[in-house]
Amino acid sequence: MRAAFLCVSLLLLAACSGEPDTGPGKIRWDREVCERCAMAVSDHNYAAQVRGGPAGQKGKLYKFDDIGCAVIWLDQQPWKDDPRTEVWVADYHNGDWIDARKAWYVKGKITPMGYGLGATPEQEPGALDFTRARKHIYEVEDQTHAHRGDEHQHPAAGE
Repeated sequence: MRAAFLCVSLLLLAACSGEPDTGPGKIRWDREVCERCAMAVSDHNYAAQVRGGPAGQKGKLYKFDDIGCAVIWLDQQPWKDDPRTEVWVADYHNGDWIDARKAWYVKGKITPMGYGLGATPEQEPGALDFTRARKHIYEVEDQTHAHRGDEHQHPAAGE
C-alpha cells in the first residue's frame, strides 16, 4: 500500500513539474538553437517563442533567436492561424516576455538575425504594430537575407 502511494505521488509530482501548456517557457540561453536558422538563442532582449501545433495534438514550444525567424517560420506552419497558437517576444528593454501580437516594434535595433526590431509593451514614437512589423520582416528578408524557406546560409567572409 505504501509503495502504491509513493508511486502515485511521484507520478503526480512529475506531471505538475513539467512545462506549462500555455505562455512562454524557459530558455536555456546559449544551449538551445533557433528553430528556423539553428543559431544559438543567446540574446535575452530579442528572443521569441511560439507555442502551438497541429489540431488535436498538445502544443509544443519552439524557440527563436529573433522575432523575424519566428514570424517567417510560423507562416510556414499549417496551424499558424489556429487560435491556440501563441507568439511571445522578449521586451528589448528588460527581456520580459510580451504577447508578440500585442507588442509594439521599434526599428533600428541590432538583433541576432538583422531584422532590426525591438519589442516593447508600450507604443513608442514610430513603433510598428504586429501587422506592420511582419511586413518589415519580409522586406528585410527580401532585401538582405541570403536564405529562403528552410535553408539558411551564412555569407562568405568579407561579404
